[in-house]
Amino acid sequence: QVQLVESGGGLVQAGGSLRLSCAASGLTFSSYAMGWFRQAPGKEREFVASISRSGGRTYYAEFGKGRFTISRDNAKNTVSLQMNSLKPEDTAVYYCAAEERWLGVPTSIEQYDYWGQGTQVTVSS
Repeated sequence: QVQLVESGGGLVQAGGSLRLSCAASGLTFSSYAMGWFRQAPGKEREFVASISRSGGRTYYAEFGKGRFTISRDNAKNTVSLQMNSLKPEDTAVYYCAAEERWLGVPTSIEQYDYWGQGTQVTVSS
């Protein structure tokens, strides 16, 4: 069975950094584009970043440009999200997702096939 497991969340002060990791199993990892989404309490799940199957292309939500970096290691079946200069508004549950059928770097929830359980990120002011 396909499984995506996020880790690396926690509590940090504003301006700090966190590195999230997602370990994938049960799928041919290199056949999937990968993405990160987040959801704050009472809000809709929103796109954060995505990366192509080979890692050659990336795409970021406007709020993450210059602060967040997505990367992947196909040899280890992992995708990471480095988050710097964190702000209180970044507080949310962050989800890892995988998609097989779309080209490029998909940014829509509906495009993804599998999801992890999420990891909590809390940024204090």
